[in-house]
Amino acid sequence: MDMKLEVVVVPVTDVDGAKDFYTGLGWRLDADLATSEDFRVVQVTPPGSPASVIFGTSVTSQAPGSAQGLHLVVDDIVAAHGELRRLGANPSEVFHDAGGVFHHAGPDARVAGPDPARGSYGSFLSFSDPDGNGWVLQEVTTRLPGRLDASATTFASTADLAAALRRAAAAHGEHEARLGAEDPDWPDWYADYLVREQAGSELPE
Repeated sequence: MDMKLEVVVVPVTDVDGAKDFYTGLGWRLDADLATSEDFRVVQVTPPGSPASVIFGTSVTSQAPGSAQGLHLVVDDIVAAHGELRRLGANPSEVFHDAGGVFHHAGPDARVAGPDPARGSYGSFLSFSDPDGNGWVLQEVTTRLPGRLDASATTFASTADLAAALRRAAAAHGEHEARLGAEDPDWPDWYADYLVREQAGSELPE
């Protein structure tokens, strides 16, 4: 049985303030429903995300600001930093972890700048909402094997597909340089690259 993550509940004190903050980041407003003064549910969805975020009144017993380590995935951490700063999210600087695997909780072991090799899963930034709920952005360009269904290639948005095509174009340029000639079968090569990259398989040369 498939079990797909649908929503994440974020505890807030000021529902309208949280709504303004998240929609101000460009997150889609899906619902704002109240059955009484004591119960209100607001749902927003980050661009390109299959899962949504819910907050409101009497929707969780968690203390406001206690949600930490909520991860969002982007394909360009530097561009994401610029966008969040422009939208007023006050993000941290881009960082990677001294251990080089994931990242420590809080600011410990943070090393300034993206991962030197710009490896997938290795670069991060963080920001908080007005209540202090903590978000982390992680740069992912190539998926680990098994993370996605190898028989299905899907993209959450046109921007997601465009970024994948740009990576394929760069890799194909290197492929043609090795060939020493133009590749007449480039559409097949592109398709193979896109499917393999998303599935976390070995990429074509």
